[in-house]
Amino acid sequence: MNRYRWVALPIAALLLAAVPWVASDTVVQYGINALLVATLAQGWNVIGGYSGYPSFGNSVFYGLGTYGTAIAMAQFHLPFEVGLVCGAVLGVACALLFGIPILRLRGPYFAIATLGLAAVMSAIIATIDLAGKNIGLILPLFRGDKMFYELSLILLVAATATVAWIAQSRFGAGLVAIREDEDAAQVMGINTTMYKVGALALAAFFSSLAGGIHAYWITFIDPASAFDPSLNVRMVIMTLFGGPGTVLGPVIGALILSGVSEVLASTASTVASLFYGFVIVLAVLLMPKGILDLIEGFRQARWRYFTDNLRRYRI
Repeated sequence: MNRYRWVALPIAALLLAAVPWVASDTVVQYGINALLVATLAQGWNVIGGYSGYPSFGNSVFYGLGTYGTAIAMAQFHLPFEVGLVCGAVLGVACALLFGIPILRLRGPYFAIATLGLAAVMSAIIATIDLAGKNIGLILPLFRGDKMFYELSLILLVAATATVAWIAQSRFGAGLVAIREDEDAAQVMGINTTMYKVGALALAAFFSSLAGGIHAYWITFIDPASAFDPSLNVRMVIMTLFGGPGTVLGPVIGALILSGVSEVLASTASTVASLFYGFVIVLAVLLMPKGILDLIEGFRQARWRYFTDNLRRYRI
């Protein structure tokens, strides 16, 4: 079964790569958004799914990647490739700088600290002249949705391949050990601080690259959009919906929920968010380990899978 799955994945990637050449502009634009959000979900999966640290600050890395790319292009007139590298360096540097003190916290204290970091970084950027303060920055206009779609797909494939490596590596085993029992992991000789900072740096790398691609695509950024706190909620929900701590769960969750959100927004815009929230609540109640666990569990236990979940998690 695994052999067929790994054959199917490259075929699926090739099919996705063909979308811009056969689909409408609207579908391509939706695809860019969905692929970038899926990349963000994979980034969150590294720190939240594998190491068990519920970060609400990944929008900081996304925002820094956005601004690093925008400043390089709009203020210093550097090419997009250089701007993308600048954004990635800025995001990873932030993860390394703040990772060690913040990752000493655990549970809700860590979540609150990362949420506060997002608010502080947005306020700081809004006071910097080079970043355009509250007004924002305008990037050079480039009409190339196909290019942005393919770049977003390549980034998602790279992020997913990295997560697949983590799942099979000693590094990933260390992260899982931290998630299950961090004190026991320390006793076993695992340098938990180094592992957690490494996971946060990987999350920052992919999140900042996604921010840089999005910045050049929309050509205008400001602090409110770059450091949008709702982005944190979306990447967490999509990962939980698909299956945290799995290779394909965040991608599947992001693509499904992006599609559901798009359909609801186009058919019932006034209550789209309510329907979207209702779907999420049902998913958390009935399949708390994600849709991949649902597929496996339903195959074995059928409808008892849902009642067992309700009983196991005392809902």
